[in-house]
Amino acid sequence: MSLRIKTVVDKFVQELKEALDADIQDRIMKEREMQSYIEEREREVAEREAAWKAELSRREAEIARQEARLKMERENLEKEKSVLMGTASNQDNQDGALEITVSGEKYRCLRFAKAKK
Repeated sequence: MSLRIKTVVDKFVQELKEALDADIQDRIMKEREMQSYIEEREREVAEREAAWKAELSRREAEIARQEARLKMERENLEKEKSVLMGTASNQDNQDGALEITVSGEKYRCLRFAKAKK
């Protein structure tokens, strides 16, 4: 009887070892699959991040170009404004000169008299 019990116990131990080995192998496979999945997701995220950063850099460069263009337009507008803000007045000068003030500087333009026929 003890031989029979020993055989049953040995068979039980063997089946238990096989079940444990199978479980360990299954867990190892699941861990590898999970690691592979994580690595793939990390690659996808890194690719999206790189694309996003490239787009951000492109937009920042475009903004810098537009800011430079607007600065030049503003400078040109200020120059034009200073010219246009000049005033012209025909004062009752005895010589009939036209006085023009541009950017705070006064200019006098003398008129030529028309020749009589």
